[in-house]
Amino acid sequence: MEASAQRKGTISYPHSGGYNLPHQVQVTNHIPGVGEHEARHGAMFPSGHLVPFVLVTALFFLWGIPNNLNDVLIRQFMKSFAISRFQAGLVQSAFYLGYFVLALPAAMIMRKLGYKAGFVIGLLLYGLGTFLFWPAAIVGRYGFFLLALFVIASGLSFLETASNPFIAQLGDPASSEQRLNFSQAFNPLGSITGVLMGTVFIFSGVEPGARQIAAMKAQHLYEAYLRSETMRVVEPYLVLSAVAIFWALLILRTKFPSIQSEHEAGGDRGHFRELFRYPHFWMAVVAQFMYVGAQVGTWSYFIQYVQEFTHEPEKVAGYFLTGTLVAFGVGRFSSTWLMRFAEPSKLLGGYAVVNAVLVVFGILHPGWAGLWAVFATSFFMSLMFPTIFALGLKGLGPNTKIGGSLLVMAIVGGAVLTPAMGLIAEARHSIAPAYVVPMAAYVVIAGYAFAGAKARTVEDQYSS
Repeated sequence: MEASAQRKGTISYPHSGGYNLPHQVQVTNHIPGVGEHEARHGAMFPSGHLVPFVLVTALFFLWGIPNNLNDVLIRQFMKSFAISRFQAGLVQSAFYLGYFVLALPAAMIMRKLGYKAGFVIGLLLYGLGTFLFWPAAIVGRYGFFLLALFVIASGLSFLETASNPFIAQLGDPASSEQRLNFSQAFNPLGSITGVLMGTVFIFSGVEPGARQIAAMKAQHLYEAYLRSETMRVVEPYLVLSAVAIFWALLILRTKFPSIQSEHEAGGDRGHFRELFRYPHFWMAVVAQFMYVGAQVGTWSYFIQYVQEFTHEPEKVAGYFLTGTLVAFGVGRFSSTWLMRFAEPSKLLGGYAVVNAVLVVFGILHPGWAGLWAVFATSFFMSLMFPTIFALGLKGLGPNTKIGGSLLVMAIVGGAVLTPAMGLIAEARHSIAPAYVVPMAAYVVIAGYAFAGAKARTVEDQYSS
């Protein structure tokens, strides 16, 4: 049975040449012939703003590339700098600390200048950080690479702080989870591209054993080998630098709507202390911290899991990682479709329970069977980040930008839990026991999904 649907939204358009003194336009669309499902769930794509939607959705692809190039870098730096698993795990620490440190400054800048400024600043920092890989390789210092990764992540912090709430709010609030899952579905495509770039252009396929290394040292060739392995990272990152700067120019020349709540348009831009009124938001921050740690840790050591328990070479292990990211992408698109029929929080909880079971199997049965179990977790983790993000922002009103920045700061879970996995692996002399960390994370996420995801204020809790 068809029904008419009426939707209201407030969209503020800035004056030409700046973001100050926005014009507020109240839009009321009467849409005849919309079925019950559409009326209840809302249109997923924003009418009249498809160009900004497409440009910002492409950013999800662009930041997926360096995120998962890190998984290749960890293995590559273990070779080129002859470092331990824990030291190589610092790649993720430097990277995700950039998110943590810059997320709040990004939110404050965007409160004054708008989301578009966040996109442009983020892309320029992204371009700078990837460019720095060139001098870092010439100098040949591991610490210089960590600095470059920090700069890249600083830029991505701006992009994620801006992109997730921008997409969530660019359209009908009833379809925010579905819309954000759609845009986030392009992130694993970037991840797949990143791992393929690393596997093909960074991995040389040369993995000398202890005897070969001793022979190279005797012939004074080992330093030249390490330097050649280090220089292999330069070209892919210079290409990324050019793309990021080009996309910044595109966004700079495109007119964007200034998305604001009615309170924010009137001058109320939210306050940090008000977030303490929303327990569902803080539970989302914890869940996001655990999720990112689980995702980053799983992928960071997956190549090593494959090599340790199947004895396949690094390039084959790299292709396995590519495959698990394909499963992640399929999961993103399929979960977007499933949310038409299932409540997002329940779908999130079910997927978290499945992943906890799969990881336990991968720990207890390392080998080909365990590999496929860990491989499959990527499909079920696919919906977690955008769903937790959208559920956490529900009902925050003018505090949405601040809340979004804190949810991005929760990405620091990747900086904390990844080296923790490295320490466990070194202590147990095997990578399999380290996967207890993502297993515990999925248990926490399941608890959030089933018990803490409903949008409520502290006042609601006391009145119920």
